[in-house]
Amino acid sequence: MPRWSIAFVRFIDRLNYRVGRFAMYLLFVLMAILMWSTVTKAVSTPSLWTLEMAQFVMVAYYILGGPYSMQMGSHVRMDLIYARWDMRRKAWTDAFTVFALIIYLGVMLWGASDSLSYSLGLKWPDGSLLPEIGRLERSPTAWRPHLWPIKMVLFIGFLLMLLQSIAYLIRDIAIIRGKDF
Repeated sequence: MPRWSIAFVRFIDRLNYRVGRFAMYLLFVLMAILMWSTVTKAVSTPSLWTLEMAQFVMVAYYILGGPYSMQMGSHVRMDLIYARWDMRRKAWTDAFTVFALIIYLGVMLWGASDSLSYSLGLKWPDGSLLPEIGRLERSPTAWRPHLWPIKMVLFIGFLLMLLQSIAYLIRDIAIIRGKDF
């Protein structure tokens, strides 16, 4: 395998490992937000921001933890037949399914970039430029937070998952070619 591909796979693995380990701690942030919500409701002064913030943190936890979960092999897999196959046959199957995943993630990344550019006030959903560049999208709830931070997390999460999928495809190609990685 070329050196650039080995360097790419190692870099993406290290990056997604660190981001995934960070994302694990977002569960504690989520618990703190929900605890605060419970306490404020108990004293009859509920906070407006807790439900929506809990949703944002849960999305970040899920999306940023996806590439790490993929890297650790902890995604759900039906391996009734797969477990009996040799490494080369598994690599062929994984290469096909990862290729399909790359196409799917490419579409999701494209949608996330459009949504992010709209929330930053750069263009309408149809692609035309906004007359007021820089008008930031806000949530229609009573709290009215800006939506670009969570949309940025979605974009970054899909990008990291796409890069991790490409790293897996490179590994599968190496196994198919009889090379160790």
